[in-house]
Amino acid sequence: MLTSNPFAEISAFIPPYVMQTYVIVMMVLVIGGTIYDTLHKKSAKYFFRHWRSSKNLASKKISAGQFASLAFNTLIVDALLSGEFCNIRRRVAHLLGMYGFVVFVATTAIMIFMYPTPDIPTPAIVSQLWHLGALMICIGGYWFWFFIRVDVAAEGNSPFRIVRADLFILSLLASATFGLVWSYLQANNNSWSGLAFSLHIIATTVLFGSVPWSKFAHMFFKPAAALQKRVEEANGSRNNLPEPADKPANLGSAREQARNY
Repeated sequence: MLTSNPFAEISAFIPPYVMQTYVIVMMVLVIGGTIYDTLHKKSAKYFFRHWRSSKNLASKKISAGQFASLAFNTLIVDALLSGEFCNIRRRVAHLLGMYGFVVFVATTAIMIFMYPTPDIPTPAIVSQLWHLGALMICIGGYWFWFFIRVDVAAEGNSPFRIVRADLFILSLLASATFGLVWSYLQANNNSWSGLAFSLHIIATTVLFGSVPWSKFAHMFFKPAAALQKRVEEANGSRNNLPEPADKPANLGSAREQARNY
């Protein structure tokens, strides 16, 4: 199972060009969905307006070298190490899901485009990384879903309570889970492997096709927001922002606890 390419095995029933076309369509959906999300929510417009506003409030200038250093720190700490999460459990779960997703998607594309049939042997490491990526998604995702979410861990809500914002994590978990199930059943020549593959494709289509309605696009906005925050702290504009008109005397520990999650 771990060394087999499930996409090559199924090429006898689904031509490789069909699977390759599917991958391209999913890429187009992600790009188009992200652009639509940006235009519909006016995220880019708000970001650049806020950036200009912070420059006007700046108390000191930042050199090109300082900006490059801030950008590098943002890339390493915020983007690659998820430093925005104060809670170590949430950070680990997020890193497992994030890098698992990257490995899972990358190896899927490699297997479908470079090793689409059994005639072209797939290197064992590629198949192993595909399974590892899916497993990392499952470990990080289910850990987050059942034990770390704010509304579950801090507010005591049921882990089975679902809102629209959960579309991304649920479709991602379903895609990885059914992918692993499909690979296992196929390796054992189980007749249910076709159903597992169908569920994997449905979940994957929902994952990449629901970008405008899920949190998928946030992964592109978060590094920019983190860089903006670092720049504002460096040029003093964040310190020059006016205090809120009303500051409640008792915000309660629940809000602080939620922030740590």
